[in-house]
Amino acid sequence: MSEEMFEKLRQQMITEIVTEAALTVGHTGRASFSERVMRVVGSMPRHEFVPVELQPYAYLNRPLPIGYEKTVSQPFIVALMTDLLAPEADDVVLEVGAGAGYQAAILAELAKRVYTVDIIEELARGAERRLKRLGYENVEVAIANGYYGFPEHAPYDRIMVTAASDLIPPPLLAQLKPGGRMVIPTGIPDKQTLVLVEKSATGSLSTREILPVRFSELEDPGATVGAA
Repeated sequence: MSEEMFEKLRQQMITEIVTEAALTVGHTGRASFSERVMRVVGSMPRHEFVPVELQPYAYLNRPLPIGYEKTVSQPFIVALMTDLLAPEADDVVLEVGAGAGYQAAILAELAKRVYTVDIIEELARGAERRLKRLGYENVEVAIANGYYGFPEHAPYDRIMVTAASDLIPPPLLAQLKPGGRMVIPTGIPDKQTLVLVEKSATGSLSTREILPVRFSELEDPGATVGAA
């Protein structure tokens, strides 16, 4: 497909995101997303982050499989989570669940530095190659169990978690800076909710449930790094 066709499909995707934002405002409290977020989502080549055979479907407003029983998230959910996270230009961000690297690329356009981890080595390596090929110098990809975050570069201004945990992992709360935000899906399978966590300047935590969601599960604390 031509770049012109991909651009046309991207604009259709943005229209669908705008529509879904309006339809879910009762849950999210957001009738629309920030101009910064929409500009980045609207210019990001999502077709670069899916298998070649799925590229014609890259701009559908739905998750797409990337192997290892994982997906690249639905564009609306990516836009919503990014808007909730509200990354600023000087922020250092941790992403748990690198996947194909799509969300990390969006964060890299909005923040100073992004660290992204994935427990599946093949996905992490693929994301690293893809992000480098696309010119993202401010992203570091690591193979790690995201339950424990990435303590080497903590604390973080923002933490984005793209896999669900029954409860919010304590290591992630510890690695969030005072004044920071985390967006994470929590709950048992089929009963997951997207949650916004905010840490005050004094270190106290508050949480707000945003929207019912469905994500793959975060690996348990004892899972082996590199396991599929």
